[in-house]
Amino acid sequence: MTTSITNTRIVTYSPAYTIVPTYECFNRCSYCNFRTEPGQSPWMSLSTATRILQKLQTQNVCEILILSGEVHPNSPQRQNWFQRIYDLCELALEMGFLPHTNAGPLSFAEMQKLKQVNVSMGLMLEQLTPELLHTVHKHAPSKLPTLRLQQLQWAGELQIPFTTGLLLGIGETEDDCWETLEAIAKAHQDYGHIQEVILQPHSPGTQQSFDAPAFNPYKLPAIITQARQILPSDITIQIPPNLVRDSQWLIACVESGARDFGGISPKDEVNPDYPHIQEQELREILQGVGWDLVPRLPVYPQFTDGLSQELQAVVKKKLAVME
Repeated sequence: MTTSITNTRIVTYSPAYTIVPTYECFNRCSYCNFRTEPGQSPWMSLSTATRILQKLQTQNVCEILILSGEVHPNSPQRQNWFQRIYDLCELALEMGFLPHTNAGPLSFAEMQKLKQVNVSMGLMLEQLTPELLHTVHKHAPSKLPTLRLQQLQWAGELQIPFTTGLLLGIGETEDDCWETLEAIAKAHQDYGHIQEVILQPHSPGTQQSFDAPAFNPYKLPAIITQARQILPSDITIQIPPNLVRDSQWLIACVESGARDFGGISPKDEVNPDYPHIQEQELREILQGVGWDLVPRLPVYPQFTDGLSQELQAVVKKKLAVME
């Protein structure tokens, strides 16, 4: 783990696997390559999840990312959906994994309950400008900026170690980016709970209706540099390496201040057209210029004391295995 390595030229990643309770989602973000229409995607059963997790127990996996489409808050299926997510997290814990849930905006009570079975949680802010409600988020009710900012506040009040981030290239301006980063910085200054901020370039996929080019990854180093100036120093900047395919520019992102590559798993469910670069290839890219690639848990060391005793016990077991 990173705590046992003295070299400061370190980039981290999480050995992860993504479980999707359902792809159905009541939002219709025009850049989405993940969702299916409500009622058209079977929900993952606990027996199916058990079989998947059993196979993963012999592999180098510590994080189970529970990534779900959203069921409308007023839907009669909402409670069943939430219970399925909770049960999947509980199952992952029982089988020795560390769950991290990202399932869209949740109620305060839902977040409070999921805290019991997650070592960390997440929600992308994407961009806080309301202008996008007339374009890419026109048919996405849960992308209201105030609603998503509220999630950051509630996570802080509940002291949930949290990941958030920006989606770049969906119609925002540079000033919009800085305002979103400043809002994240403010939330962290108030509560001290944000582990990572993801800077994710829009990368067109085969399912989306949004007719726009990919965000130019060569612009990322400059954005990372500015983000590093805006965000508190104890927030890690994360970039998805499968969306920055040029190894020299990937290194430039690291040199500019990105220090984490996120979860490396067999498939990027959000960007299925862009396969993950696997750990060995990433390690070789980094080592060629004097950086080390080091695995981490989905909860950062400074946040483990705030977890329940039960969660801390699972974290300690996983740490022992990884060391």
